[in-house]
Parts: sequence; structure tokens; C-alpha cells
Amino acid sequence: MPTAENAKLEYEAGQTPVAYTALTDQGDQMDFKSAASLWSGRSGYAPVIRPNGLISGCAVTVDAANDKINVAAGKAYIAGVETTIEAAADEDITRALTTDTHIINSVTITSEGAIDVLAGTDHTAFAAGRGEAGGPPWIPTGSIEIAQVRLTSVAEAVVTAEEIFQGPDTYTEWYFSPVWSVEYADIENMVLGLAGVKFASALDARHSDDAGSTTAGKAVYAAYYTPTFSEIPDAYDFVPPGNTHSISSKQVYGRTKGSKSSSIQAGSFGVQLTTGVTDGMLRFVDDLLWFRFYPDENADPYILCQGYLGASQKFPADNNIEAACSIAAETVASRVNG
Repeated sequence: MPTAENAKLEYEAGQTPVAYTALTDQGDQMDFKSAASLWSGRSGYAPVIRPNGLISGCAVTVDAANDKINVAAGKAYIAGVETTIEAAADEDITRALTTDTHIINSVTITSEGAIDVLAGTDHTAFAAGRGEAGGPPWIPTGSIEIAQVRLTSVAEAVVTAEEIFQGPDTYTEWYFSPVWSVEYADIENMVLGLAGVKFASALDARHSDDAGSTTAGKAVYAAYYTPTFSEIPDAYDFVPPGNTHSISSKQVYGRTKGSKSSSIQAGSFGVQLTTGVTDGMLRFVDDLLWFRFYPDENADPYILCQGYLGASQKFPADNNIEAACSIAAETVASRVNG
């Protein structure tokens, strides 16, 4: 019968920082990956996600002069950096030609943090498609769209409040919308992929640097830590976090009807300690950590899980100092085939 005599249990003993870097869209404008297989979730080392977008301010308002607008000061995330946007007054707005009446101007923040107004192509009516006649213009990939000004007259005039459009997603790229969830690891079919984020809905593909030949949603940046592992010496009896199932029943007329409920059972392991005080692993009790278990330390397959480390220590007078450790996980452990 096979045993785990040559097993090895490792824990997240350190973290290596990675400065803000662009995540890579996987093609659906929802799933964005980093270059790292694992992200640390330990308090103080958890990833920080900063999509390009407006944080606050930058309200677009009317100006007393013809065909001009004002933009208030504000803040935005640009390439992961919180950037102060200076107020801009008397920004020019482009009107349509005499033969066409409708035109959309996009008010943007450039990659340098300046206000820039881009004009679309005029037409006899508004269109929805980017770059189309009557539609909004393409936004450079490093810029942020914060408003649209929609005009229907060729005559010079003061821009009205009704012609200025600001709002999440459709007209204004706020950094916090749509919402996202962090994927500290991505494991499918026992293959470890790349950590990243997944948005609740697809980012609007309004960005292009080549007139729409290639398009993209807003750029997404993340700063994160990658875990480094150390072996837990003298560990034993590892149990990975896993699902447990139970059946409850209710007597109805003519039969008994059952229903299933599931819950995640915490993982566990035992370890013999050196002093029970200075042992390195004890510095991480109550932290959210990665654990990696090799049933055979000389083979590739392993079990990977992330959870909060708990430890109940025992100091017997006639035996080794030990700790019964728990791994309280939000998801079940995964099997990785090398």
C-alpha cells in the first residue's frame, strides 16, 4: 500500500513584491492575467487592483463662451498611479459641418494626466459604433474617457448642460466599474495557470490606437506579491481542505424527501516544534497563506490550498512539543500535476 512516508509540506514563508504592471486581457475583456502563477493574500501583501479610470472629480460643465466647456479638477488612476488632474477651462468643442449636423466629442484624460477633447465624425444622426459617422471617436489605449458632448447644430452657440453626458461605463470610465474579483490562482484540469482578476461584465472596447483595427477595454494594472515557500519540518498527517456533504430529510405525504447541503471542511496537519516559541511558522498564525503538499517530495504532483493558519500548541513534560494546525480555507484544495 502506498504511503506518504516521503511527503513534504510547505507553507508561504515570504512574499516577493511586483510593482504595478499591466494585466493581459485573455480575449473576452473580462479575464485579465498577470505573469505570476500565485498571488499572496496575506494581510499587508494582498494585491491592489487599479484599472485606468476616474477616481473623483473632473465634472464637465458649460462655459459662457461659444463651443467651449470647463472641466473640474479631479483624480484618476493612470498606469497604476494615482494622478491629480488639473482643472481645465475654455476647452474647445468641435461642431459638425454645414451638410451634417450631429457630432460627438469625447472628453478624455491623456496618459500624461491632461484634458484632451477628441472629435468624432459628423453625420445626419448619432450612431452607437466607435469611429462611425455620427458615433463617438476611438479613445487612445492610454487615455480615459470621462464625458461626451453631443451636438446637433452647426451654428456656434454656448454648449448646454443637456448636451453634456457623464455616467458610469457608457460615458465615463470610472476605475471601480465594473466590479471585479481577484483570482489568487487559476487551476484547471490539474494545470496551474496564472493569477489575475475577473470582471463581472466585459469592459467596453472603446480604445484603439489604429482607428479600430485592434481594440481594447481600459488598461488594468495590479501590484501584488508572489509567495515564496519553505518546508515545514517534522510535519505529519496533512488533510487538505475539502467539501463535506450532508443530507437532511423531511417527511411529506407518501414519501420522505431529502436535500443536500455542502460545506468546506478546514484542512489540518500536525507538526513537532523546536521550542513552541521561536519556530518560524508560528509567526504566521492567523494569516492567510498558501500551502503546498507533495505526497512524494521526489515527484511533481502536489496539492495546493490557501487558508488561514491556526495552531493549538501542546507542551507535554514527557514528549515532544507539538501543534495541531488548521487551514481554514474559502475554497477546497486543488490537485496540480506538476
